[in-house]
Amino acid sequence: MAPASKAEKPASTAGKAPVKSTEKVAKKTSAGKKTAAPAAGASDEKKKRKRVRKETYSSYIYKVLKQVHPDTGISNKAMAILNSFVNDIFERIAEEASRLAQYSKKTTISSREIQTAVRLILP
Repeated sequence: MAPASKAEKPASTAGKAPVKSTEKVAKKTSAGKKTAAPAAGASDEKKKRKRVRKETYSSYIYKVLKQVHPDTGISNKAMAILNSFVNDIFERIAEEASRLAQYSKKTTISSREIQTAVRLILP
């Protein structure tokens, strides 16, 4: 039983190894090959996977909800639906404003195009 626990210990503390053990690992890898690949691999072990940031309107929706109804909460499913709704409306307005700018042969979308697009999309 004792050898099994010794084998498990380094695996569980691999990410939290003290400086001495990381120096040993660095010496072993640099002694075998002196390229940039082992150095990149060592830094990847220290760093965990980068989280992909997903942009949502959730925080803004929540702030408006608390301004209007301070004692009311919102479920994750409802927040996802509202976020999808805001994205959809934003996309529709942007497309319509882009079309209006193309019709008038302008390269920029001004507030006038946005206002007209909103009037056309939202009855």
